[in-house]
Amino acid sequence: MADYYQLLGVSRDAGAEEIKKAYRKLALKYHPDRNEGSKEAEERFKEITQAYEVLRDSEKRQLYDRYGEQGLKGAPGAGFGAGFDFSDAIEVFMRDFGGFGGFGDLFGQRGGRRSRTGPQKGQNLKVRLPLTLPDVMTGVTRTLKVAALDPCDGCDGTGAEDGAEPTACPQCGGIGEERVVMQGLMGRMVSVQPCRRCGGQGQTIDRPCPRCNGDGRRRSKKEVTVEVPPGVSSENYITLRGEGNVGPRGGPRGDILVLLDVEDDPRFARDGADLLTERPVTFADAALGARVRVDGVKDQVDLNVPAGVQSGTVLRLRGQGLPALQSEHRGDLLVRIVVYTPRDLDGPQREALEKLREVEAEAPERLDRDEGRGFWSRVKEAFTGG
Repeated sequence: MADYYQLLGVSRDAGAEEIKKAYRKLALKYHPDRNEGSKEAEERFKEITQAYEVLRDSEKRQLYDRYGEQGLKGAPGAGFGAGFDFSDAIEVFMRDFGGFGGFGDLFGQRGGRRSRTGPQKGQNLKVRLPLTLPDVMTGVTRTLKVAALDPCDGCDGTGAEDGAEPTACPQCGGIGEERVVMQGLMGRMVSVQPCRRCGGQGQTIDRPCPRCNGDGRRRSKKEVTVEVPPGVSSENYITLRGEGNVGPRGGPRGDILVLLDVEDDPRFARDGADLLTERPVTFADAALGARVRVDGVKDQVDLNVPAGVQSGTVLRLRGQGLPALQSEHRGDLLVRIVVYTPRDLDGPQREALEKLREVEAEAPERLDRDEGRGFWSRVKEAFTGG
């Protein structure tokens, strides 16, 4: 694996905020949801998250700086190597970047890892919710159908046949954990992990339920309601607490992670709460000025085109963009004016333009504002207020 500092693109003396900022930028770039489920992007996402988890923790970072990756193996709570998978990476990302203040548990405020002893929490479910820009504008309530593991009705979730009682696991003595001794660069180290025989539950079943084979769960379908607030984007996740799979043998339920997928709207480019669109106008409207109608997200709005506007000029309609998430602020609608040149002229049109050419002034050799600059440079300028 590459050097953790190189993976995040930071120096070895980078501070915590610099590391966090670098990770967030890369995580958004390589998140598989933004790369059509690319396996390469998923692997890259996992690698940079693993690097971030080490460098953000002062103790792990010291071990890594001194011994490299090898120094992390066997360290209590390290959680790396083969055990660090994509689900762990998603958990880290949502833990640090999914929260939105007062929404609390709605947005990715996931707690730490589950306890390894006692009844295990059920696995989280991930579902994708497609949204449109009109949905983002107003917020929506959606009902989703999901397949989840519910308590087995043959044993009431205990996993035991006919009310048989589970017994203490003979390997871990009922505590659900076992200690593993490892010899590393730093000497002899002892780590605690879930008991391999009982899976961390501390109990075994001698007479398993025939309907669920002792698991205590069976798959069923159910409906869940998702409240999506205005202003969300594809970077956001909604966590439905306690709606996921029930844990084995009476363990608590996991969560449902709703991955929001805001569809691209061909009319607009989006930057947060701001939207950019194009509006073609005739030469006469550009030269004389006009009042035109422009597409908004849900309805058309009026735009005053000033006389003498140049093609490529971006006009701003304040407050006509999207709502900002959990805020009273509304973004702006940025309208790029494009002067339309007709290709096919009829007789009267050609005659009128010929007369105009006789009296119009010469065009300047260059336009100071737009000459030599592409469309997206002007878009960036419009979005940044430059």
